Amino acid sequence: MHAREGSTLTITVRGRSCSGAPRLVATVDGRRAMAISVKGRRWRTVSLPHGVAAGAHTVRLRLANPHRTSHCRRSLHVRGVSLTASGGAGAPQGGAPASPRAPGGATGAAAPRWIAAQRTTWQWQLSGTLDQSVAADMYDIDLFDTPASTVAALHAQGRRATCYVDAGSYEPGRPDSGTLPAAVLGAGVDGWPGEKWLDIRRIDALGPIMRSRLDLCKSKGFDAVEADNVDGYSNSSGFPLTADDQLRYNRFLASEAHARGLSIALKNDFDQVAQLQPDFDFAISEQCFEYNECGSLKPFTAAGKPVFEVEYGGDPASYCAQANAAGFMAMAKRMSLDAWRQQCW
Repeated sequence: MHAREGSTLTITVRGRSCSGAPRLVATVDGRRAMAISVKGRRWRTVSLPHGVAAGAHTVRLRLANPHRTSHCRRSLHVRGVSLTASGGAGAPQGGAPASPRAPGGATGAAAPRWIAAQRTTWQWQLSGTLDQSVAADMYDIDLFDTPASTVAALHAQGRRATCYVDAGSYEPGRPDSGTLPAAVLGAGVDGWPGEKWLDIRRIDALGPIMRSRLDLCKSKGFDAVEADNVDGYSNSSGFPLTADDQLRYNRFLASEAHARGLSIALKNDFDQVAQLQPDFDFAISEQCFEYNECGSLKPFTAAGKPVFEVEYGGDPASYCAQANAAGFMAMAKRMSLDAWRQQCW
């Protein structure tokens, strides 16, 4: 996590009591910074009694007094951790839902946003009627197909919501598909009839469309965005895209998301993880175990950021132990991304 001068560490947490209140211990850069008893089962926000120096910090949380009986296990649940500059300035990375920001009002400055804990449980459903009974802290669901009322319902259950949006390719049939100029449409996306790669060098043409999509994501109440197909430079896009083109475009998306108080995922751009990890809040990976690419995601886990991982084939028993050891939140899904899942955690 990164702090500006005078930042304060705040944690949104609740406990499950079992023979006494759970005790939360927070360390900053390996040094104990806070130790408190968390009483009651309601979410509460606690703050470090002193400020945190400017710069990058490693924040770790642990349960100091674990206890188990035959019917109860003491536990803590963390919904968010933030480093907020005094007076509201700086670069908050907080757990409470982000404050509303007027659509189109992004200026590039970071707004308060949700930061997922590394062990956040999740569900990814992009087809079929959304099943809200699935036990998950965060739901990754479609931007256009999901009404604001569904996002509000998830929030009422104490959950977070991430909007899925195609940022690097054209999808036919989307409400704004017709606004994409023909000049930015390239070769077809392999395996997805009708989809075409976008010329990401043309931020002048794509920028207004992507900003409008992020505005919609924000206005519906989402907490984060999954920007898909942000690795066109490594595919046969029909354009002479370079790694620098991709870095520039992906950082543009991250900056615009953060300016709206949205967290953002880096999706499948394995070769640029080291450069882009500081700009993104979590990673989403498909089939990294199948293709032996999981090692490239270590910069996210090393920074305390979540890696949400999905495999579409194979026996989960063959990769779950590795996923858990690596700190990944991995699960098996069908390619259709309906409600079914088999999670590793």
